[in-house]
Amino acid sequence: MSFHIGAKKGEIADTVLLPGDPLRAKHVAETMLEDVICYNKVRGMLGYTGTYNGKRVSIQGSGMGMGSIAIYVNELITTFDVKNVIRVGTCGAVHDSLKIGQVILAMGASGDSGANRHYFEGLDFAAIANFDLLMEAHNVAEKMNINTIKGNIFSTNTFYDDNPNRWDKWIKHNILAVEMESQILYTLAARLNARGLSILTVSDNIITGEASSSEDREKSYVDMMKIALEVA
Repeated sequence: MSFHIGAKKGEIADTVLLPGDPLRAKHVAETMLEDVICYNKVRGMLGYTGTYNGKRVSIQGSGMGMGSIAIYVNELITTFDVKNVIRVGTCGAVHDSLKIGQVILAMGASGDSGANRHYFEGLDFAAIANFDLLMEAHNVAEKMNINTIKGNIFSTNTFYDDNPNRWDKWIKHNILAVEMESQILYTLAARLNARGLSILTVSDNIITGEASSSEDREKSYVDMMKIALEVA
């Protein structure tokens, strides 16, 4: 039973792309997919299935934060038998050399997930991408001449923080960027025997203060979508 996804069995593809913003899901479905159906409107978290180059693929809004995406990942895998969950989202760079629009393939996700600490009784779990999906995304990007950076990111549950030196230790250990979902996505994919990957676009730079608009975050950044759809 699914409490948050109003789809019928068979309406969701084996591979689901997960943008945080449901309006990004809508925009991508309307502009990049064919034969589209909307299978979910519960709580305004839109979900669509269509075809891309003849292959079925779904795109489901997941909301902001690890608590929200965890709900959708759990239900997609356990109720709808989804095999591949690919986050397509934005992130904040923590290196001044990373520019707006840069695509990052997240190899691993450190973070502050309370769920991970709960699952592993205070021990640390290495939340990493599925290698096959990661390699396929790399190969697709190379063929499409899309520049990507492969590396580790940080997932946080707290968007706002008063500590001015919050990211220093993570920058020292070559964390590329910060977002709010990938750590739990990787954990749940491993836990539930599915494959997980996060493909991210830098939408702001925490160090330089450069930032894109909300409209750009909703409708731009097509490179990561092209990669994800080709992987799907």
